[in-house]
Amino acid sequence: MGATFATFERLKNKGVSAFKTGEYAVAKTYLVEAAEVLVELAESAKTEELRSQHEEYAAELIDLAKECDRRKGQKGHARTVARERADDEGPDASEWIVSERPDIGYDDVAGMEDVKQEIRLKMIYPFTHPELARRYGVGTGGGVLLYGPPGTGKTMMAKATAHELDATFFVISPAQIMSKWVGEAEQNVRKLFEAAKSQDKSVIFIDEVEALVPRRRSEGSTVMQRVVPQILQELEGFDRAADRALLFIGATNKPWMLDEAMLRPGRLDTKVYIPLPDAPGRLKLLEMYLASRPVADDVDFGRLCDLLDGYSGADIKGIASQAATRPFLESVTGGEPRAITMSDVLEVLEATPPSVRASDLVRYEKFAGSGE
Repeated sequence: MGATFATFERLKNKGVSAFKTGEYAVAKTYLVEAAEVLVELAESAKTEELRSQHEEYAAELIDLAKECDRRKGQKGHARTVARERADDEGPDASEWIVSERPDIGYDDVAGMEDVKQEIRLKMIYPFTHPELARRYGVGTGGGVLLYGPPGTGKTMMAKATAHELDATFFVISPAQIMSKWVGEAEQNVRKLFEAAKSQDKSVIFIDEVEALVPRRRSEGSTVMQRVVPQILQELEGFDRAADRALLFIGATNKPWMLDEAMLRPGRLDTKVYIPLPDAPGRLKLLEMYLASRPVADDVDFGRLCDLLDGYSGADIKGIASQAATRPFLESVTGGEPRAITMSDVLEVLEATPPSVRASDLVRYEKFAGSGE
């Protein structure tokens, strides 16, 4: 429940912030999502009083979302007729669909050699050896779910996969798909896949994919319940034998919150667990984030590698940054510039527990074993 409430707070804060800056379409999206999370919290509330509070707050957020529509409409009066028509139809996909050619490959991703090999076997080799793939009836493209604890490099792994494929990388957030500013959600999904299919090789990457395709509820009708079938339709529409191949990668820290239909064969049928970094990965992360700075001779990377067992890549990056801050602050306040010492790192490490709890790891491993 704590994690869910944290999600609510994050969405609410983003919505309120966007509202204050006049980004009403973006604000509406976050406010509606925050209200939906709060309604779920209300259903699991332990007391009637708490349930009532959550429901009242959710209603207030919906009212604020409606206010976004009213304010956006007021702004629209100042537009030309041509612009108004363009807004009604939704802008061209190129205005909100961002694509790139990543310049990082698997060599730039610390550790995870087993994960890289699994992706190569299931997704990359059919792309890079199309004749053999056709001969053995191995389809190209499809759906991949990268899941695991926060801060383990899922986004970087997705970018590196696109680089290895020499594919165009489409980076989309659930908020962009759901935003009324760029058209109806189902149309946005269609536009996204059409843009990707226009390339010879494409990788669509959606982080926090559980926000886009959550478990559908039997009661009521929401935008989510229309978007999930549209995503499924697009995934099932892959022509995996075609010359133009498309790979859909969804990343999540909460795979158990995904709609079950997304995990069936033909959809996100390749599920890859991105775990906490292993020893070689931790060593490479230390080299990336610490060894590139002035480091004293007493810094023992081997010992640090052992002490950092259980820490995520993001944790290690943060620890290295904080350790560097200590001599930096001494220097800017008049001290003699010095190197980062083992003592600096150990003191930061002692004050920084791992961000991922052991109980969370058990749940990920259970999901990896059962797929549920």
